[in-house]
Amino acid sequence: MATTLVLVRHGETDWNRENRFQGHADTPLNDTGRAQARALADDLGEDSFAAVYTSPLARAAETAAILAGALGLEPLPDPALKEVDVGSWSGLTRTEIEARYPEGFARWREYGHGWDDGETYDELGERVLTRLLDLGARHPGAAVLAVTHGGPIRSALAAAERVSFGEARRTIHVVDNCAVVRLTVRDGVLEQARRPSRA
Repeated sequence: MATTLVLVRHGETDWNRENRFQGHADTPLNDTGRAQARALADDLGEDSFAAVYTSPLARAAETAAILAGALGLEPLPDPALKEVDVGSWSGLTRTEIEARYPEGFARWREYGHGWDDGETYDELGERVLTRLLDLGARHPGAAVLAVTHGGPIRSALAAAERVSFGEARRTIHVVDNCAVVRLTVRDGVLEQARRPSRA
């Protein structure tokens, strides 16, 4: 039986607005982010979910609490849904990174990975795909809401489209705050949902 995975990126933070790399930093939602989450809760109110999972990072956990409260569910923290660890780039803007780490910044622009510490996008993709397939097996025939981050969602889309993260980075647009992406786990395989995505 197929499982529908509804992936949601967290609401806006001040660091999003300032175009700072967040990674594993525990940044909270700002007022705009909370309003985005409340609006999405209204949109999802007619849907039925077996469970709500969330990255434990504050911006995702707060978004999940708003959504889950509207759905009458308790959000379940899941470390596998955390954003990619950008190491020493966390908290820096692109301008600051280019000044401090010019070689790494050039690599990031070309290949999508430039920091020398933290986590690679391949490592991110492996942990996210493993967890999403596990959620599919855990909730056969149901719909599951997972509140996460832009990196994990693009990794999931890359896996569903059978392309590398590097290729996905060039073809999949940046995931907006509180955007919704629907995927399906069918027979242990992640694929695009047959119903249209909803933002």
